Amino acid sequence: MSHERISVRRRDSSDLDACVRVLAEVHESDGYPVNWPQDPAGWLTPPGSPAEPPAVWVALLDGVVAGHICLSPARPDDAAPGLWSSRTGSRPEQTAVVSRLYVSPRARGHGIGALLLAETVRDARRRGLHPVLDVVTSDRSAAALYERQGWTLMATAEQRWGPDRTVLVHCYSAPS
Repeated sequence: MSHERISVRRRDSSDLDACVRVLAEVHESDGYPVNWPQDPAGWLTPPGSPAEPPAVWVALLDGVVAGHICLSPARPDDAAPGLWSSRTGSRPEQTAVVSRLYVSPRARGHGIGALLLAETVRDARRRGLHPVLDVVTSDRSAAALYERQGWTLMATAEQRWGPDRTVLVHCYSAPS
C-alpha cells in the first residue's frame, strides 16, 4: 500500500523548470499541447492584466511537481466566456478561464486533475467569477475528467489559433 502525499499550492518561479519538464512528458505521451510552444515557460503563464493576473497552481506528489493549472481573466478571443455570457445574460468579464491543466503520466490515477480543478473553481468563486474552459475535441480524456467533475458542455465551437488555423473545441461551464 502506498502512502504518497499530494498537495496543491500556488506555483512559484522555482517550479517553472519542473513544470516545463512535466509538460514535455505530457506532450510526448498525449499530444498536449497540440502545438509545442516556442517558449514553454511563457506559455504556462497566459496573459492577464496588472489588475487581474492569472492564478497558477501546481500539484505535488511526494514533493515533486506532478500537475499544473491556470485561471485567467477572459480574453475577447476565448469562446467559452462568450457562450456562457450569451446563455446567462452575464458579461464575459464575469468568467475566469481554466487552462494549462495537465498531470504527469506517471502521477495519474491519484485524483490530481480533480484536485487542481477544484482549487481553480474555489478561487474563481471567491473572486465572484464563474469558471469556464475549452478543450480540443480530440482530447477525450480531458473532456471525461470535466464531465466527471460535473462541468456542463455548453457547445462545440471554432477557436482561432492563428491567422490561418482554427480548431474545434468543446466549451465547458463549471457546476453551479
